[in-house]
Amino acid sequence: MLNSVQLGPSGLRVSELCLGTMNFGIPGRGHQGDWTLTEEEAKPIFKSAIDHGLYYFDCADVYGLGASEEVVGSLLNSLLPRDEYVLATKISMPMGAGANQSGLSRKHVMEGIDACLKRLGHDYIDHLVIHRHPHGVPGQVRVPIEETMEALHDVVKAGKVLYLGGSSMFAWQFAELQMTAKMNNWTRFISMQNHYNLVYREEEREMNPYCAQSGIALMPWSPLARGILAGAYQGGFDGGSTNRSKGQDRARTEGLYHGEHVFQVAERVIEVASKYGKKPAQIALAWLLNKPEIVSPVVGVSRPEQLDELTDAATIVLEESDVAYLEELYSPVHNLLSLGFS
Repeated sequence: MLNSVQLGPSGLRVSELCLGTMNFGIPGRGHQGDWTLTEEEAKPIFKSAIDHGLYYFDCADVYGLGASEEVVGSLLNSLLPRDEYVLATKISMPMGAGANQSGLSRKHVMEGIDACLKRLGHDYIDHLVIHRHPHGVPGQVRVPIEETMEALHDVVKAGKVLYLGGSSMFAWQFAELQMTAKMNNWTRFISMQNHYNLVYREEEREMNPYCAQSGIALMPWSPLARGILAGAYQGGFDGGSTNRSKGQDRARTEGLYHGEHVFQVAERVIEVASKYGKKPAQIALAWLLNKPEIVSPVVGVSRPEQLDELTDAATIVLEESDVAYLEELYSPVHNLLSLGFS
């Protein structure tokens, strides 16, 4: 069973792992449509999560263009009392072609959150995460950050959102948002959902130390590098072995992971997994969970039995020599944010 942990500088407690829900919705709808599971297919996964003590669920409006929120909200409403789980969702990405259907303007914050609540079938969101910095999505208007932060504060005070989180931005941008909120006595962020795993460690330069120093909870997305660290790609991008790794999502994965070290590190994960009698995914996740600043990484699964393995990863303590062995081959790469988007 997973333990409960405190989420940053707040009284909110969450499970040691968070279930990502990008792959639930309506097959064929949205950017992940070719590997999407229906509500009926997702239900056993949710039941397994609950059985393992996983009660923290992460969604986003853009997943399946709203379909994921509909499935997640319906399942949670049917499976658990409202006070027994923590629900997160995200806004910012385009939800249509309209001029105001994306971003973090006051208009879209207000309308976007109301739309999330309607799709989820909920009265409030426990943890609202801005999917990127207000200036972080190419093509969006550069809304004044004061406008964004005040609007986010207002939805908290209206009772529609309880806590705020950020996702993938430069550390200086996150610090600026936090200081703007502090100076105006607005609600600050308690978490950072950033891109961090064994084959993409650029966040160790600034964001991770900033959050650790500030007490902000780090809850990485793609802890298994979109399946690379779980063995979904066998030796290279041409070796995809799952619906996701063989489908249109492969291009996104190739765009995120560069450098000769990627599959060499993945091979070492397999090697260390053999030593511990575990699966590669468990070792890659344990590497994260062994770091004190990491709280509730966001994991995605397509089968209930995968949760057996991932929850067990929370019990694995890696020897220092094995951590050094896993980290040794990493080679610095371009920070993906500096290329325009991550």
